[in-house]
Amino acid sequence: MKKLLLSLTALLLTLTAMAQRQYSPNFAIGGKAGATMSRMSFSPEVKQQFLNGYMIGVTARYTEENHFGLIGEINLQQRGWKEDFEENSDKFNYSRTLTYVQVPLLTHIYFGSRKFKGFFNLGPEFSYLLSSSTKANFDYTDIKSVPDFPQGYRTNDQLNMEVENKFDYGISAGAGIEFIVKQKHSFMLEGRFYYGLGNIFHAAKKDVFSASRGMSIEITLGYMIRVR
Repeated sequence: MKKLLLSLTALLLTLTAMAQRQYSPNFAIGGKAGATMSRMSFSPEVKQQFLNGYMIGVTARYTEENHFGLIGEINLQQRGWKEDFEENSDKFNYSRTLTYVQVPLLTHIYFGSRKFKGFFNLGPEFSYLLSSSTKANFDYTDIKSVPDFPQGYRTNDQLNMEVENKFDYGISAGAGIEFIVKQKHSFMLEGRFYYGLGNIFHAAKKDVFSASRGMSIEITLGYMIRVR
């Protein structure tokens, strides 16, 4: 997977150089905001529900006349997970929110008319953890003292573990629609999926988890203005 991520990055750089030699650019900047639903891929497995969060950021987009472009973003995004206590969910609540500064570098393939376009985005994404916060209605630092806490049949180590790897990387893929207003202005609605390749906890043989990777679904609304 790491080789795939490096290959995607190299492809983006190569296509950028080719586009600059062969086409006159169309450059636009803008902003976006929306909601996220996220969880973690743990091994051993952890019972989870999706955690709701937000994302907000700025976007720069380069396109050319052959239905191809490149997108770079700087976003503030919430990811994390919410524990699923199954039959005890009415008694216990726990969630961990991880706030990242996120930098996707994406290929942008678009099609349609001058007023309406559809598009696909795909490429690598890099993130750095800014903060981690926990919400719980019990003492997760000492679960042995919590009455009726379900210890025996579930993995609980993650409840009180600190994030050890602040840098994250992975692959993003999305699709959406764009409405063009007066040629230079447009609004975009996009759904995007992120799959992390980095672990938030150490993943050596002696460690608790062999995998602790983030994943998220984003729904965002964006505004772009053409500046060139």
